[in-house]
Amino acid sequence: MKQEGFVAQQDVSSNIFRKFLKWLNDSLALGEMEIRRIRHDPTDIFTRAVQPILWLLVFGETFTKIKVIPTGGVPYIAFMTPGILSQSVMFIAIFYGLTLIWDRDQGIVQKFLALPVARSAFVVGRTMGAMVRGLSQAVIVLLLALILRIPIRWSFVNIIGTMGVVMMCAAFFSAFSMILAALMRTRERFMGIGQVLTMPLFFASSAIYPISIMPDWLKVVATINPLSYVVEILRGLLITSNLSNILLDLSILFGMIVLAIMIATKLYPRLA
Repeated sequence: MKQEGFVAQQDVSSNIFRKFLKWLNDSLALGEMEIRRIRHDPTDIFTRAVQPILWLLVFGETFTKIKVIPTGGVPYIAFMTPGILSQSVMFIAIFYGLTLIWDRDQGIVQKFLALPVARSAFVVGRTMGAMVRGLSQAVIVLLLALILRIPIRWSFVNIIGTMGVVMMCAAFFSAFSMILAALMRTRERFMGIGQVLTMPLFFASSAIYPISIMPDWLKVVATINPLSYVVEILRGLLITSNLSNILLDLSILFGMIVLAIMIATKLYPRLA
């Protein structure tokens, strides 16, 4: 009896493992399709790069000279670089749901839903495409920082860590974008709500000024703002070397990613 129970448990474990491998393979295949789209039309990557370049060249250079924002002895342009990197990744990921609405209007989503593929694989596959776009933004911002000689901690570990956090940021905001796409259902409504959310998320975070100088009500908003956690991690990696809260910040960010993917998976069929 014990041997039969052990064999049955092995069969269950093997079945779960096979299902996981199939799910992973489906996710990677869908992710590869999204990445192929970027390769065929990289225009969006370069147009989205204009905004962070202007922030660093105009806003960063100017406020570094006038020294009105306390940064703990760090040059302001260096202080804001992780914030601008986070902002550029958020902006490119949060409008990712627009392609989902476009695919639905073209009948592509309906065809996907007819496939024997887990809904979560569709969501994760699309977040992979957003991760690649986020990495491209990170490369552009870091190259600009190198050209401007911004004092960043250019160690291999810090850069690899930065790329990992950028991918997590893109994963969360792309999944959040898919939730909005499922709820809004039309391109016009989606663009409207996207425009309404992006700037408050950016300004109500620690991207361009420390939370300590904010009014009390804005400190509360910044504390629950996902972008603040991304900025804090990147600033610790690239500028201040203060990583005392990195495990907590990463745990919160990972939890938000899982929650966003779960909600997006639940709402995905609504796009049909």
